[in-house]
Amino acid sequence: MDPMGSAAAANIPKKPKIYVSKSESDNAHVKDDYDDDAEDLWWTLPQLVLTEIFWLLPVKDILNAGLTCRRWYEIANDDYLWKRKFHRHFKTDPCIALKPGAVSWKSEYERLTFGIPFVQSQCLKGHVHQVLHVSFSHNGEMFSTCSKDGYVIIWNAGHPCTEKYSQNMKKFNWKYTQYSQFNQSDSLLLVSGVHFGSPHSTSGEIAVFTVDGNVESHLRCRVINRPYDIFGTWFSDQYLISGDLHWLAQMVSTSILWLNKANQEVDSEHVPIMNQLYKFYNRNASSVRAIMMAKCPWLDESNDPLITASTSDEILESPSDDIEMSEHSLTVQNSVGNPLSHSASLRRAFHISFDDSTPSTSTASLSLNWSLQRSNDSTIHYLDEYRREFTGDSVSDESVDEEEDEPMDASDEYDEMENSIPKYLIFSTGSKTYTPHQIGIKRIRNITFPKKLDPGPSLKERIAAKKAAEQQNQFRDPDPDWWDYEAVADRFDKVDKVIDLHGHIIGMALSPDHRYLYVNTRPWPKNYIITNPLEPPPIAQEIDIHVIDLMTLKRIGNMLRAHKAYTPSTECFFIFLDVCDDYVASGAEDMHAYLWDRYYGISLAKYKHTDVVNSVAFNPKDNEMLVTTSDDFTIKIWRSRAKAKQMNVDASNNNEAFYLKNSEDK
Repeated sequence: MDPMGSAAAANIPKKPKIYVSKSESDNAHVKDDYDDDAEDLWWTLPQLVLTEIFWLLPVKDILNAGLTCRRWYEIANDDYLWKRKFHRHFKTDPCIALKPGAVSWKSEYERLTFGIPFVQSQCLKGHVHQVLHVSFSHNGEMFSTCSKDGYVIIWNAGHPCTEKYSQNMKKFNWKYTQYSQFNQSDSLLLVSGVHFGSPHSTSGEIAVFTVDGNVESHLRCRVINRPYDIFGTWFSDQYLISGDLHWLAQMVSTSILWLNKANQEVDSEHVPIMNQLYKFYNRNASSVRAIMMAKCPWLDESNDPLITASTSDEILESPSDDIEMSEHSLTVQNSVGNPLSHSASLRRAFHISFDDSTPSTSTASLSLNWSLQRSNDSTIHYLDEYRREFTGDSVSDESVDEEEDEPMDASDEYDEMENSIPKYLIFSTGSKTYTPHQIGIKRIRNITFPKKLDPGPSLKERIAAKKAAEQQNQFRDPDPDWWDYEAVADRFDKVDKVIDLHGHIIGMALSPDHRYLYVNTRPWPKNYIITNPLEPPPIAQEIDIHVIDLMTLKRIGNMLRAHKAYTPSTECFFIFLDVCDDYVASGAEDMHAYLWDRYYGISLAKYKHTDVVNSVAFNPKDNEMLVTTSDDFTIKIWRSRAKAKQMNVDASNNNEAFYLKNSEDK
């Protein structure tokens, strides 16, 4: 294309006279008829000048002008014009290239304008208390919600969304449900909840229900889960992971992860239904929490980052910023949001004296309502290699989808432990204080589940072995010094990688291809010195998002001051986020949910509730559908403007969602 357009203009002696039909502009038929009158000089303008004029027009006028004639149509669809429009409207870095796989800058502008979830199509009110969590089935046909009313409800995801199943977990002595997850074949639903008990109780439970078909949902199994904020997760299609916590000494404990069969109806008492998976050492009253599984098909012995990476803590702190204490006190409502972590009660459970005379930055000397004085930039900043390697998850999703589409028949002989697929076990933990501030990663290798219980040695054999060990001085002290990790390290499984995020972790989510881990944190003050592990540092009111590449186990992106949270560290609760192929979404305590584009990192929209937004979830088969849940007892369904038009959803009075990038282009 001639950038000046002068040659083309010189070869056209006459200007076409345009007639446009009365039908809608997008279906207009343009007819050209040459007229001898060339008084209008628009046709003689050089193309560069005309392009600049188009650049100054609002987007709607550009589209309308493109229906005028062939020349204006070509200018209205010029990719460079739309690139400038895109960067101007969404305020992106001009150096960022077009997303791989995208057709044009115009199509990207259209996707981020008409293709993002924006129109509230429904407001479901099936729960009568705060709604804490939402999750979708892998086929996108169902989603489940958990609430403090003690119910878990499974909904049909089609429009309009309707209730399919519901289970009242209070009949099992549950206080409330807090988390749910579908298995790979979408035939079973894992539900995690909290038991009734004393304020110091950390007891929870996992229940598994059938959800396939149109028949009533049935209970398959129940498994103790302690502490309850370990949540639980599926290990494979028919096996799940639960946790247990045992105290070894003051502020020293061990977290044991158990592998459980989803179907625990067995014909013999000699057939095992659970088996110990890992046993981790916890210091300073911390524990393993929020476990999840990541399938990592790219892993092998030649490129395993855990082989060459240091196992010591990698500290990922925010850039050095000035930290200023707020003059205003913080009002906290204990009844809002997801349930508090069990660690919130530890300060009351332990009675330990610490030297208060040590000069340091402590919680007592700082207000909980401190804020980071940073530029108000809600953009995810990635390293260059992220966008170079960004493929929209298309390659990895194919392998995942193929696996998910395979029929799962428990009677067939197949790799039920899925050892052919390399995996990471990911969880939040801590070492400096009891609040979770570190990401723990464990490579899972060749897990087997016993077919028959091993009765072990007889009493006579055990006594003989004990005597032989005592004679050889090989008998281990039954009550060792648990505070000395090096002395007892052989009794525990080693965490392969620990990443310290220097802040309170309040949410984690994997990308669809399990390549990237997105983490919500509320940062600590920089260079804060912790002298009492039961008095964690004050946390910011702003939530940061960190992006960790699981292929390299390094942070490749972060967004500072992304959204808001107000509760102090001792009462902080989970704010669930979700990631799809194109977008990232998260709840917040400021009564809104937020949406960002994954590739460009830009903030796109926020969704209004009347109380804390606890959880969000994308439909895995339709990125244009988002579900948000809140303390206002509601579940809101958001769809794109394009989908809303197809479904005849009235979007004219939509005042519950807001674009975060306002400009004259709208």
